[in-house]
Amino acid sequence: MAIPMTQAAAVGKYIMTQKLKRRKRYPLVTMLEPLFRCNLECIGCGKIQYPEEILKQSLSPEKCFAAVEECGAPVVTVAGGEPLIHPQIKEIVEGLVDRKKFVYLCTNALLLRRKLDLFAPSDYLTLSIHLDGVQKHHDHCVQREGVYDTAVAAIKEAKSRGFRVTTNSTIFLDHPAEDLHRFFDDMMKLGIDGMMISPGYSYERAPVQDKFLKRNQTKELFRKVLEPAAQRKWTFNHSPFYLDFLKGERDYECTPWGNPNYTIFGWQRPCYLFNEGGYAETFKELMETTDWDKFGTKSGHRKCRDCMVHCGYEPTAVEDSMASAKNIFRSITAAFQ
Repeated sequence: MAIPMTQAAAVGKYIMTQKLKRRKRYPLVTMLEPLFRCNLECIGCGKIQYPEEILKQSLSPEKCFAAVEECGAPVVTVAGGEPLIHPQIKEIVEGLVDRKKFVYLCTNALLLRRKLDLFAPSDYLTLSIHLDGVQKHHDHCVQREGVYDTAVAAIKEAKSRGFRVTTNSTIFLDHPAEDLHRFFDDMMKLGIDGMMISPGYSYERAPVQDKFLKRNQTKELFRKVLEPAAQRKWTFNHSPFYLDFLKGERDYECTPWGNPNYTIFGWQRPCYLFNEGGYAETFKELMETTDWDKFGTKSGHRKCRDCMVHCGYEPTAVEDSMASAKNIFRSITAAFQ
C-alpha cells in the first residue's frame, strides 16, 4: 500500500469527523509554499517568474505553523520553489512533524544528499522527489543535464537511511507512454514507496505554452500510460478513483478547497493553480468569502476547462472512495441483520 496505514487511518477519521459535523467544504491537504525561489527553471513551471524582490521573500516557521494549525488539514505538502533553499526548512519540517501532520517535503533533490542530515526518518515525513520521466525527458523538462542522475543518487541515499520516499511527475503533451512505463519500472526497482502523476496545468507564466494537455488528450494518454499498471505492479500514491478519473472512467467535479495553498501572499484564491480572486489573509476568509461556484469544470471558467490536476480532483476522489467504503460497510452490516 503506497499510503501508510497510519496516514490512511488518520485521514479517514478526519473525513468522518467533518461528515459528522455536516461540513460541506473542508480541506484535506495544506499546500504550503514557504518561498517561490528555485534552483531550476522548469519549462512548465508557473511559480518562479516573479520579480526578484518577491523571490527573495520567505515565510517564517511561525507563519507556517499558524497557517497549518488554522487550516486543520491532516496532511501538509511543503512545496515552492525549492523548499530545501529555505534557511529554516529544518525547523519548519520538525515543527510540522511534532504537530503530528503528515508532511510531504517536495524537492528536485539537487540539494537533498547534503541536506538529509537536517531530517530524521519518521512515519510523518515523506520526501517527495520531482521526476518527470526517464533521464533524457526529465533533464529536458528542467532544462539542465544531470538532474535526473542527481535525484536518483539522492533517492538511493535517502532510502538507505530509512526515509519514506515518493516521486511526483508532471505529464505533458506528446510524452510517450512507453517511456513512462520504463520510468515507473525504474522507480519500482529503486524501492520508491509510491509515485504521484498528474497532467500539467497550463500556467500563464510558464515559459513553454504548447505542451499542456487538453482534457480529451489527458484521458487518451493516461489510458495508455496506466494500462499495464496491475501486471507490472506499479505503486501509486493516489486514490485508485483518481487514476480512474484520469483515464476517463469516472467523472468528477473539482474540489478547489480540498488542497488550499498558503504562500508569502496569504491564502491563494481559489486554488493552488491560479489566483483569480487574489489572496485571503486568513483561512476562514478564504473559505467564507470565495465564490466557489465560479470555479470548477461545470462553471465554464476557461482556466478550469482542461484541468485534471491532482490538487483539485484527488480530494473529490478520496471523498468518493470514503463514501463507497461506507456503503460497502452498510451493505455487509445489513446482510447479517
